[in-house]
Amino acid sequence: MEKLFGTDGIRAVAGQSPLDYSSVYALGKALISLLKEGELKSRVIIGRDTRESGEWLEQALFQGINEGQGEAVSVGIIPTSAVSFLAKKYSFSAGIVISASHNSYQDNGIKIFSSQGIKISHAWESKLEKAIIEAPSNVKRENTRITPQSSLGQDYMDFLKSRFSHINLKRKIKVVLDCSNGASSFFASQVFLGLGFEVIALGNTPDGKNINANCGSLYPQNLARKVVESKADIGIAYDGDADRAIWVDEKGRILNGDHTLFVLSRFMKEKGRLKSDYVIATTMSNMGLEKAIEKLDLRLLRTQVGDKYVLEEMMKLKANLGGEQSGHTIFLDDCPTGDGILTSLKMLEVMAAYNLPLSKLVEDLEEYPQILLNVPVLKKTDFDQFPEIINTKEEIEKRLGDSGRLNVRYSGTEPVARVMIEGQDRGEIEDYASQMASVISKYLGS
Repeated sequence: MEKLFGTDGIRAVAGQSPLDYSSVYALGKALISLLKEGELKSRVIIGRDTRESGEWLEQALFQGINEGQGEAVSVGIIPTSAVSFLAKKYSFSAGIVISASHNSYQDNGIKIFSSQGIKISHAWESKLEKAIIEAPSNVKRENTRITPQSSLGQDYMDFLKSRFSHINLKRKIKVVLDCSNGASSFFASQVFLGLGFEVIALGNTPDGKNINANCGSLYPQNLARKVVESKADIGIAYDGDADRAIWVDEKGRILNGDHTLFVLSRFMKEKGRLKSDYVIATTMSNMGLEKAIEKLDLRLLRTQVGDKYVLEEMMKLKANLGGEQSGHTIFLDDCPTGDGILTSLKMLEVMAAYNLPLSKLVEDLEEYPQILLNVPVLKKTDFDQFPEIINTKEEIEKRLGDSGRLNVRYSGTEPVARVMIEGQDRGEIEDYASQMASVISKYLGS
């Protein structure tokens, strides 16, 4: 059976299978059947980002849920993590987010959370995939009137503010926010202003098509210029659904999720807040982070790429801090999914506690040169079926030895193979990366 769920839910061009109206209707109806099979209340909370396709996709879900004899509650445009938080707080049996995260507006996606605010199981994904694949293609659309419950969005903002309410700001901190014209556009500024920060907002005028368009966490260069120009203390860039955050320090240097894990692991250890000696990251995190974590007498444990795999390992090892280089960071004591705004508040807490600029907080993290190449592929065939790909990989790993790493994997959300390599000599690893990408393209490329 065709696999539709990737590492972050279903993702495709909006209007094309499996994100056409009939398929999404079938998913909503099938989800209610699964809840009833599990003897759970058939109540589902739904949120979305700012893409123009979000409205009709929500209509399709509502129609399917209603015809399955379930109840759907909309919270409108809201960050992904808010749906996770609200599902758990208000005992919804499932939460759905309509978003394609950092992708362009033409794409969209569906992420589904359980009543505990975590991604649903592989078994449930398989059953939903079957329902989508077998769905009739001629579902008659019904115009269901959907009125978002704005009070739930306020509850989410109150939760965020409560995570920072104990902090005493010794001075006014100036923050530049890049909301990526996405879900944080309606929330981030209000949260920060309400907590006493000076705020400059960018990318906060969504029009349905400008989400992630030369802004946000994938394009932080404009943010970096604005931070320096306005003499701000920090720049924060979110992605389309605001579940990740990356940084710009006061000097204009762009920082990522590895810096987040370093700063927070050191701070949480000093404050006695770490519940484990493990900090969980993925294969994409820099070797420099691993070395820096070791100096803190902590251990960095890597999972495959995907925040759900980070969460699984955190729960297994009872760790309460983990994340990805891309900016997803999970604080398990607060929320079981990445939340860009929450992560921002955690970083600002450290800056306020030590009264230090961000550049000083990260200076003990020395990153190894790292190259990441995306190779377009026609099909995600197992690399083991191509001896030349495996031989090339093994030869590069042998040459790198203990002074570098090579990771080759398929994206969970795009038709590309990702080649990540790091080592001490940038010129050398650039050659190795090109060599690896070339052989992958030869056998699998478009």
